[in-house]
Amino acid sequence: MSRTSQRDLGSSGSPIEDELEDAFNRMVDEGTQRLHRSWREVLVTGFFGGTEVAMGVLAYLSVLHATGDHLLAGLAFSIGFLALLLGRSELFTEGFLIPITTVAAKRASGRQLLKLWSGTLVANLAGGWVLMWLIMRAFPKLHEQTVESASHFVTAPISVETVALSLLGGMAITLMTRMQHGTDSVFGKIAAAVAGAFLLAGLQMFHSILDSLLIFGALSTGGVPFGYLDWLGWFGYVLVGNVAGGLGLVTLLRLLRSKDRIEEERTEARRGNPPSGASSDDE
Repeated sequence: MSRTSQRDLGSSGSPIEDELEDAFNRMVDEGTQRLHRSWREVLVTGFFGGTEVAMGVLAYLSVLHATGDHLLAGLAFSIGFLALLLGRSELFTEGFLIPITTVAAKRASGRQLLKLWSGTLVANLAGGWVLMWLIMRAFPKLHEQTVESASHFVTAPISVETVALSLLGGMAITLMTRMQHGTDSVFGKIAAAVAGAFLLAGLQMFHSILDSLLIFGALSTGGVPFGYLDWLGWFGYVLVGNVAGGLGLVTLLRLLRSKDRIEEERTEARRGNPPSGASSDDE
C-alpha cells in the first residue's frame, strides 16, 4: 500500500497505521522527558529500579526455594517488573526502544542517551546490591538457593548457548517494552510485564541486571567459589549480548518499520516544534 493511501485510509493522516502512530507518539513523548532528566533524576530513578527488581528477585528465590519450579518462580519475579511499571522507575535494559527512537527522531541527543544509559546502569547495580545484601540478612534460608541460582550464570563459560541466551534476554525485555507502549490499557501493560518476567526469569535467559543481583546476593553470603572479578567477566559479555539483542532484534526493526514517520518527526524537531504526541501542558 502506498504512503498516500495509508494517509487517506487512516484517521491520523500518518504514513504509518493509526495504532503504530499512537504507539510512536507515546514513545517519543515519554522518551523526550526521560532523556532530558538531570543526573540526579537519572541516578535516583535508576537506584529505585535496582531495588524494585531486587524485590522481584526475592519473590523468584522464595518460590524457587519452595517449589523448585523455574517457571512458577519466573511468574513470581513479575512483581519486579510490575513495580518498575507502576512506580515509573528505570531499568537499563528497558532503555533501548524508547530512547533510541527518541534520538532517531532528533528529540534528544546521543550525549543524553549515554547519560541515561550509564547513569541507569550504575544506579541499577548499586540499588540492587544494597537490597540484595538486606535480603540475604533477612532470609538466611534462601542462601543456598541464591548461591545455586547465581552459580548457574556466573560460572557459565562463553559459548554459543550463553551468547544466544544473552541475545534473547535483551530481545525479551525490549519486546516487553514494545508491548507496553503498544496499548493504553493498564491490564495490557501488566500482562506484558508478566509475560516478560516469565520468559526472562522462568526460562533462565541471561540478563545483565537481573542475574547480577542474584550473584550479588550469593557473594554477600560469603564462602562462594567465585568473586567480583568472575562476575565482571560474565557481566561484560552478557551486557553486550543484551544490547545487541535489544537493539538488533527489536529496536532497529521497529525503526525501519516507522522510517517515514521518524523522518517527519525529525523535520518537526528541526523547525522547533514540540513532539506530535505532546499535550498542551508540555508545550
